[in-house]
Amino acid sequence: MEKEMKERSSESHPSSLEDGRVVTDFDKVKFCQSCGMPLTDEVLGTNADGSKNEDYCMYCYKDGKFLQDCTMEEMIEHCAQFVGAVNEGLPNPITKEEYIGQMKMYFPNLKRWRKALNIANDEAMKVNPALAGVKELIAQMADSLPIAYISSVDSEGYPYTKAMLAPRKREGITTFYFTTNTFSLRVAHYKANPKASIYFCDAKGFKGMMLRGTMEVLTDAKSKEMIWREGDTQYYPGGVTDSNYCVLKFTATDGRFYSDFYPRSFVL
Repeated sequence: MEKEMKERSSESHPSSLEDGRVVTDFDKVKFCQSCGMPLTDEVLGTNADGSKNEDYCMYCYKDGKFLQDCTMEEMIEHCAQFVGAVNEGLPNPITKEEYIGQMKMYFPNLKRWRKALNIANDEAMKVNPALAGVKELIAQMADSLPIAYISSVDSEGYPYTKAMLAPRKREGITTFYFTTNTFSLRVAHYKANPKASIYFCDAKGFKGMMLRGTMEVLTDAKSKEMIWREGDTQYYPGGVTDSNYCVLKFTATDGRFYSDFYPRSFVL
């Protein structure tokens, strides 16, 4: 792998950044789905039949095969060596550490690594042992920890985070249900912008689990009855039909967890 990595010249350094920041507008710019460098016709990789591949660059993909047998972390370390070239056109240079941090946020969204990080894919789990046990850990933390933290986005784009009682119900490791007040600020946020995250923290075990996805606000009778519990009238005096009682349904798409002093990203 090291020999193949070195074949990429510094003049054509891979970069998932534009002006030093992570680019997320995939509709306007195409990027190599392996190393993140901007794709042009001149640097497209090739398929087994010699035709151009629209997803990968020539430094990552040739004749229908990846040129590097590496992990996402190894690709990030390789790309980080080109931070000097990235900084040449920047008014405010970034450090290698900052570059690595930005790539760690960006790379899990690339096609090659998103597939490899899918914990629902048994084959991916076999070649990525660092993610072993993640599904079980999500379930264990959601079921045993008394508090969860949920985040929303306000009208100015700032995150709001709040401690909540543990989810009342979950469906596998992708869907979680919480109770809350219909007229709360949180609900107003989710109605305007469904983007959300939930976080479980095991302080004693020094573990953290963040799930990212969307939040729905449910007010139908079936959903409210589904997670209603005896004693909830202390929060909602009007009972299960209380207009100030509703259900938050969180659906996860991906996440990141921290355990054993090491962070890992994954896809659901």
